[in-house]
Amino acid sequence: MVPLVSRLIQTRLSSTQAFKKASESFLPYVPAFKPRNRVDPIWPSPSIMIDEPVSLQPRPRRHVLPCVLMRAGTSKGIFLHRRDLPLDKLDWAPHLISALGSRGNDPRQIDGVGGGTSTTSKVAVVSRSERPDADIDWTFVQVAVGKESIDLTGNCGNMTAGVAPFAVQEGLVRPQPGQTKMDVRIYNTNTRRIVVETVALDASGDYDETGDYTIAGVSTPGSEVKCTFVEPIGSMTGKLFPSDGQQQQLLHAHSTDQQPPFTVRVTLIDSANPFVLIDSTSIQTLFKNLSSEVAQNSLIESIRREAAVAMGLAPTVEAAAQTRGTPKAALVYPPDSDTADVRIQAYSMGLPHPSLQLTGAVTVAVALSYPDTVVAELAAMAGNRMTPEHTPPPDEGSEKRDSAVEREVRIAHSKGVIKVGVVMARNGGVASCAVSRTARRLFEGRIRYYV
Repeated sequence: MVPLVSRLIQTRLSSTQAFKKASESFLPYVPAFKPRNRVDPIWPSPSIMIDEPVSLQPRPRRHVLPCVLMRAGTSKGIFLHRRDLPLDKLDWAPHLISALGSRGNDPRQIDGVGGGTSTTSKVAVVSRSERPDADIDWTFVQVAVGKESIDLTGNCGNMTAGVAPFAVQEGLVRPQPGQTKMDVRIYNTNTRRIVVETVALDASGDYDETGDYTIAGVSTPGSEVKCTFVEPIGSMTGKLFPSDGQQQQLLHAHSTDQQPPFTVRVTLIDSANPFVLIDSTSIQTLFKNLSSEVAQNSLIESIRREAAVAMGLAPTVEAAAQTRGTPKAALVYPPDSDTADVRIQAYSMGLPHPSLQLTGAVTVAVALSYPDTVVAELAAMAGNRMTPEHTPPPDEGSEKRDSAVEREVRIAHSKGVIKVGVVMARNGGVASCAVSRTARRLFEGRIRYYV
């Protein structure tokens, strides 16, 4: 038996050697083959070769997110139930970035539901509140355009206007039978402040979107949504004037566009949102000499970053560059007609705002109510007669009874004029600021996206 096995092995080896010899004699006639980027095969067979390295990264998974798309004031964004997002806010970013289309740093957000601008790349996360002083909790999220990042600092007043309508339509608050109007107390988690929204109801107790109220920046009318910001001072810093209580100061800035250092007159203020209000006359020549809108935007951004450090919102200008949502910046001009007390060009995420943030309107109105601010001085330059202050009568609500004076401030922006009712407290603070908006549900459904 053993000799037989030996003969079989010798026969097999002889056949293998013969095949190898024949192959070697044939090789001169075969063109040389040099594979690109050859790597070790992951299969055991040496006859299988991989031309390119194989990525071991897991494939993204598809997710489905229920949402409502709303136009709220002059902004547009998606409204979500808190229960539909991860429990930890730190896990929100990849989902919201992908859902709105900023994955891959896309400036057009073409693969998501975002609109490619800062005013159409917003998210409202809404839930019932467990606080005794609020009906609803909501968190504002600004999704960056052209960058994979989100910003949870600060509030968006326009998106705020959609929270009460969303809450009524989704059954998060329930009106009493026969109610035609409803007050909804809303707690903003970003700024830890209360906004009371008054909305109209139809015969069935649902939010009534129709009406004849119009706002600058929206061509169609709707029902009035009155947003009352209660005690808005110190939304993030705890102070109205965070920089040593100064109502006006000179800020030394270094342009991000290779321009020499310069000085600008500003008011650093925190009311509803932190803002740097820039005296346009103090940089008028410098601004006009810049060759492009990009350079002008860069100049405003450099001022905003320096203001962030001065307000204690960032340790360095480099850190301030990473959080573009706060503080916000606005150029302040004297009014160009008697229909407004002051004129504003606001900025959002480094670009000119197409109208004016609602929190910007509140902040400007508050600044105008204090002497020596940039806003108050530029308004006085025009010599327009402002709406006179008056003391509320004793039969009005407790909030107004405790106030000293009430005034309406008219603010002009690129799309028109917005009016803000300011109620000053007897202690010199601000009791409330009220602004009206409209809001409408545009779409309800599910977003499909990949993470």
